[in-house]
Amino acid sequence: MDVNDVLRDVNPAEVTNLTIPDFMIGARIWLAVGELQFYTVLGENGMPSLVEPSVVNPRDPSANVSWGFVEYTLNEAGIYADISFVDFMGLPLGIILESETTTVQSALGPEIGSVQNICNDLAGQAAIDGQPWDRLCVYNAAGNPLRVLSPVDYLTLDADAFDGYYDSYVDSVWERYTSEPLTILTQSSAGPVNCTVDPSTNLLSCEGDNRAYAQPTAADIFGCNSGPFAIEASDNAVHLAVVPRLCAAFNRGTLLLDDGNVTPTFPMNVYYTNDGPKNWYSAFVHRYEADGKGYAFAYDDVVPDGGADSAGLTASPDPEVLTIVVGGSSTRE
Repeated sequence: MDVNDVLRDVNPAEVTNLTIPDFMIGARIWLAVGELQFYTVLGENGMPSLVEPSVVNPRDPSANVSWGFVEYTLNEAGIYADISFVDFMGLPLGIILESETTTVQSALGPEIGSVQNICNDLAGQAAIDGQPWDRLCVYNAAGNPLRVLSPVDYLTLDADAFDGYYDSYVDSVWERYTSEPLTILTQSSAGPVNCTVDPSTNLLSCEGDNRAYAQPTAADIFGCNSGPFAIEASDNAVHLAVVPRLCAAFNRGTLLLDDGNVTPTFPMNVYYTNDGPKNWYSAFVHRYEADGKGYAFAYDDVVPDGGADSAGLTASPDPEVLTIVVGGSSTRE
């Protein structure tokens, strides 16, 4: 592709069309209010690698630009596209997918003014529990919010942030499932799997799982890829099914609810309703999404069988048009 085919200046309320090539794997469409800086560096092997804008580097050339991206894969199987706020939420984006044979799919994304609203709510939560939720917000020189970092990304800037935040909650979860089983619905051939805490080891063990689970820290829960949630090459199918469902339940704060001993079962309106610790970033991102869709942590696609989609993943074997809505949705479903 010619560079002029992929770099476009678009004015407010203007529509532009772009034809994307087939066989794009793990691709991104970047959008920004202003100009983003991309560059390449040579590795030790002499091969160039692309350096993308970073939300956690205050000296990044694009640090004062509001931007976001849509992720997609387009290959012989069709298209898979989503909006993701796993790392941050900046320029509000939504997607609408039209195809030849499937119904129109959409993830409308954040509402107009959502970044400011989330920052206001995070500041309020910080005043309540003393945790640095307000520091997730990044402001420009004029004092206007540019983006909101996820807690796992903020931890790369302040490793001690949220230290101990989940400790009392995790202790209570461990206490509950010492005396009764936690049933993980693997939504696979493994079926329901019962998990219990062994008091002698303080590990949560699940039937048929090749490894047990130590108590997670806040960083483990926010990232879902460290501590007991780290995946190893030798992990079996049960372990691979338990990890996302267990981590999602911790983020959403459902494990101590009355029926939280079986997961995933709750609809979206029950997520983040517990009185204890939860991922407030994810809660507020979903609060200000027009339809509640869009990944706000790594395993946000964990839902009950037949449950409403919270991740905002769209897919079609015969796509025709992918529309990206920029600047925020004014429609709430």
